Amino acid sequence: MTAQSIRGKSPEEIQSALLQSMADGFKPTLSIVFISIKQDRKAVCEILHQKEIDIIGATSSTEFTDGQQSTGEIAILLLDINKNDYCILFEDIAERTLADAAMQLAETALQKFRKPAFIICSTSITATGTMLDGETLIRNIEKRVGPDMQLFGGMAGDDMSFTGTFVFTSGRSTGYGIAALIFNGDKIDMYGVALSGWQPIGLSKTITKSKKNLLYEIDGKPALEMYLRFLGEDFTSVDDQSKFFDSVGLYYPLQIERKEREPMMCNPMGYNKDENALILESDVEEGSHFRFSTPPDFSIIETVIEKAKEIRESEGKDADAVLVFSCASRLSALGPMAQQENDGLAETWKAPMAGFYTYGEFGRAVNGKHEFHSTTCSWVALKEK
Repeated sequence: MTAQSIRGKSPEEIQSALLQSMADGFKPTLSIVFISIKQDRKAVCEILHQKEIDIIGATSSTEFTDGQQSTGEIAILLLDINKNDYCILFEDIAERTLADAAMQLAETALQKFRKPAFIICSTSITATGTMLDGETLIRNIEKRVGPDMQLFGGMAGDDMSFTGTFVFTSGRSTGYGIAALIFNGDKIDMYGVALSGWQPIGLSKTITKSKKNLLYEIDGKPALEMYLRFLGEDFTSVDDQSKFFDSVGLYYPLQIERKEREPMMCNPMGYNKDENALILESDVEEGSHFRFSTPPDFSIIETVIEKAKEIRESEGKDADAVLVFSCASRLSALGPMAQQENDGLAETWKAPMAGFYTYGEFGRAVNGKHEFHSTTCSWVALKEK
């Protein structure tokens, strides 16, 4: 397998970059496309299709390649790989349940390969506001494939407009569904991990009253009051709820504890002042335990890159290519450090890289279990055996 990454501000620039990449005899068979919702996806797909290059893609909320990061543009990882070693699957959920679509995808993958390895791109929010549940998606694939599966990926973005996300292949696109790149695990190795890097602080707290994503009480006391006491400031004078998330929630996620699993990172999205409740990005159960997080600093980046170096050293191999799926909240919280994280992963593996900022991440946690994540950087290195 050989790889190159290209980028551009328009379909015309992508066409020029593609031709330049192929000028020395490089003949990609597969493209992984991360593209702004503002760009012409059909035009980009037609350029790739004309060169007989297979396509899997997702709309993004800022996209990047090794050494470059942009908003509103196009980033593509091109791979020259044997067509017998991969396939692309597409599930438009439509009137089915997400569980049915996920099980069908897993079943088809097993029919293609004895040991399928998954790169998943799913939608996240539809034009009508319907959210795709990443936990349901990954657990139903796991139910059919087994807990030892290899699965990485991310939920599509829309430049933080929240007007609707899309995934696509050549000739197919959906605002509510799944596109999956399936590798033959007997021919392609995948090394990666999903890490947030945020450090917990203080003693474990108990969620004593909640309803879906509304958190009413922590240790028997009003949740909003407890959260603000932890911060040491009162942000509830801010009328615009989005400013609460931008100023507070994305910097101080809750780390929800899960038995024999990695903690689930959960951002406070806003608050209900009348009920003294926090509005969270995910549902939480009464009786659950969590810890607060320290504010973000460079140690978050160091944690992710050091883990990548540890995995590379343990495997004793370079990579042919690297994919990165990083939460959009990391870009907001970490600022310029977020690009340092992406570039550090590419440099660690010495390989062409592409990725995008997502609305949810899939990947193997440090404990080995594959999870749906938030506020996390999920990366995977690809190596032909």
